[in-house]
Amino acid sequence: MKKRLTILSLVLLSASLSLTACGLLQAPEEASGPIEAIPLATEEAGVATAEPQQVAPTAAPTEASIEAVEPAVAATAAPTEAPAEQPTVAPAVTQVYTLDQTASQVRFQLDEDLRGQRTTVVGTTDQVAGEIAVNLADLSQTQVGVIQINARTLLTDNNFRNRAIQNEILDTGQYEFITFTPTGVMGLPASAAVGDTVSFTINGDLTIRDVTLPASFAVEAMVVSETQITGTATAVVNRADYGLQIPSVPNVANVEEEVELYIDFTANASQ
Repeated sequence: MKKRLTILSLVLLSASLSLTACGLLQAPEEASGPIEAIPLATEEAGVATAEPQQVAPTAAPTEASIEAVEPAVAATAAPTEAPAEQPTVAPAVTQVYTLDQTASQVRFQLDEDLRGQRTTVVGTTDQVAGEIAVNLADLSQTQVGVIQINARTLLTDNNFRNRAIQNEILDTGQYEFITFTPTGVMGLPASAAVGDTVSFTINGDLTIRDVTLPASFAVEAMVVSETQITGTATAVVNRADYGLQIPSVPNVANVEEEVELYIDFTANASQ
């Protein structure tokens, strides 16, 4: 009996050391600090700084023209009122909007077999940051800044899985941030008004760990007001392309290769 207990203890100790070595029992690194947006430079974002357009003043009458009209003025019973000044017209302005972390969320989703049951794994974080510059009257001026996600704050419904994701799969101790650097915005309409919903695509480079690959996010956004835009951006990536390997652990099998990414965002006009 004593021998059996000794063997069992050695097996458990070996398993514990193995799990610790692969990071499944280690506490993951905490976020280095609150995430902040990388600012869009004013000149790059196309922020309008021009003054409102002024109506050109009418040229002053010459002395000859005054003499020519004097007889007609004298014959008029009463002078007419001077024409009213034309109102100035303000041009449309490009506004910079910043992602609101209190109302935004990043999600990843994939399926796996957990204890023989097909399970959908969802990981979330509100630590996402970025800026977008929009001129509602001319959407061709739209620019999207770098989107950052703090991978150390991604959480699922299972702490064991969380440690595997952070310590092993994403190695967040070394690679804290996932970044998406836009290279182009496609499919926008010419303009939009408050209450409109627009669909478009953002192409760019997605960096996970030390691998950067092209990716495209399909975006559906709504202009809630002149100071707020909400929407969802979605993309699908293959984890193998980024070298994201699932640790071999009991009760987990057949983890899906394709990972769905979602950014549910609320962006508010910068002050």
